[in-house]
Amino acid sequence: MSQMKSYNQHNKLEANFKTYLIGFILSLFFTLSAYFITIKHAFTKNTIIVVISLAAIIQFAIQLLFFLHLGKESRPRYRLLVFSIMLLIILILVIGSLWIMSNLNHNMTIKQMEEYMVQQGNGGI
Repeated sequence: MSQMKSYNQHNKLEANFKTYLIGFILSLFFTLSAYFITIKHAFTKNTIIVVISLAAIIQFAIQLLFFLHLGKESRPRYRLLVFSIMLLIILILVIGSLWIMSNLNHNMTIKQMEEYMVQQGNGGI
């Protein structure tokens, strides 16, 4: 019985090590690919932004699956539900902030922009 328990623990540790190793290699690959795409300057600015954004999203998923083991817990999946709600709130905050800043920038008059630039040139005073 104790040999079986030891064997199962060894298999679990080996599986965890393999999972961490695969996650590390994938994370390293996406980090280096984003770095080299930026360094080479072989693509347009918009293409670089899209590729880096996709690499970041993929790496985010890799971190969740391989290191945080999100989605592998037994039922009920409270952590997954809480994480999903947290992610939704963050997306709403980020998208809302970008929308508000874009709207303010779009509705700013030329005079307001000149006054803002003068203030920035004087240290914001």
